[in-house]
Amino acid sequence: MQLGDLEKQVLHTLWQQAPASAKEVYAILSKSRDGSLNTIQSTLDRLFKKELLSRTKEGHAWYYSPRIERRQMIAKMINQATEEFAEHQQSGLIAAFASMSEELDAKQLDELEAMIQERRQALEGR
Repeated sequence: MQLGDLEKQVLHTLWQQAPASAKEVYAILSKSRDGSLNTIQSTLDRLFKKELLSRTKEGHAWYYSPRIERRQMIAKMINQATEEFAEHQQSGLIAAFASMSEELDAKQLDELEAMIQERRQALEGR
């Protein structure tokens, strides 16, 4: 799933402040970028059609919320990137993490190790 810069900015905004209407998202994003309310409305609709946002109607306005958490979106994008370059998704994903881990400091490695341990325990508990 390809996301443009504006789509990423809109998602980031909604992860911080949701639910929000197109006008509210526009008010936040217009401080740091040019664009129109129409552009924001189109972007929100595109993200809704990609099933990344949910929406509810209140009065005349739609209010949008993310359907996917930030962590899930990052994982989805990493999976997509590794699929594009690796024959076997699992091998590519592990190779990507191994390569990325070279850039991590001790604290980040500890956090990663704790997440892996938590996931192992969840699998064993099934």
